[in-house]
Amino acid sequence: MGFIKRVKEEIEIIRQRDPAIHSSMEVFLYPSFKVMLHYRIAHKMYLKKHYFLARWISQRGVRRTGIEIHPGAQIGKGFFIDHGNGVIIGETTVIGDNVTLYQGVTLGGTGKEQGKRHPTIGNNVMISAGAKVLGSFAIGDNSKIGAGSVVLEEVPPNSTVVGVPGRVVKRNNQSLPQEELDQVNLPDPIKEDLSTLHRANAELTNRIIDLERELRHMKHKNKKKS
Repeated sequence: MGFIKRVKEEIEIIRQRDPAIHSSMEVFLYPSFKVMLHYRIAHKMYLKKHYFLARWISQRGVRRTGIEIHPGAQIGKGFFIDHGNGVIIGETTVIGDNVTLYQGVTLGGTGKEQGKRHPTIGNNVMISAGAKVLGSFAIGDNSKIGAGSVVLEEVPPNSTVVGVPGRVVKRNNQSLPQEELDQVNLPDPIKEDLSTLHRANAELTNRIIDLERELRHMKHKNKKKS
C-alpha cells in the first residue's frame, strides 16, 4: 500500500471511531495518527534489519505521543488507539485487523519467555483502558478485555474478560460486531458471585427459620402430651 493511501486509511479509521474528531485536519494532531506514521516507517527499517534506525524513529514517536510501539511488532489493518497515552506494545506482539486499544494498555511479556514473548491479538478485538495482556498467548477474534483487567492466559474467540487476574465470560460463542464493542457493557463476575452468595445465604437463613419453627412446634406438642 502506498504512503498516501495509508495516510487516508488512517484518517478514515480515526474519524470512524472517535466522535470527538470533527474534521480530517484534526486527525493530524491526533496521537494515534502520529504514532502509526512513525511505526510504519520504523517497521520497514526493522524488517530491513536497520535496528538502530528503526528504534530511533520509534522513540521519536514515543516522545511526541506517549505511545510506545516496538518497530518489530506486527500490526494489521484498521488499528486504532483512542487517546493512547501510556500504551505499550512489545516487539513480538502480533495484532490482527480492526483492533482498538484505549489509553494505558500494555501488550507485554512476563520476562520469562524467549523468542515469542508478547501476545497475539485476533481480529475485531477491543482492549479497554488500563488493561494488561502479558505473555505469549492469543486473544481470540471478536473478544473484549475490560478496563483494568490483567490477562495472563489465552482467551477463546468471542469472549469477554474482566478482573484481576482476568476471567473469561463467554457470550454463547456469538460473534460480537465491531459497533457493539464498548467499555461499558461488560459483565461483572464479582457482582454475580456476590449475588449468588446472597441468594444462598437467604435460602439457608429461611431454612434455619423453618427448622426453628418446627422445633418449637414439636416442643409445644410434647408439653401437651406430658
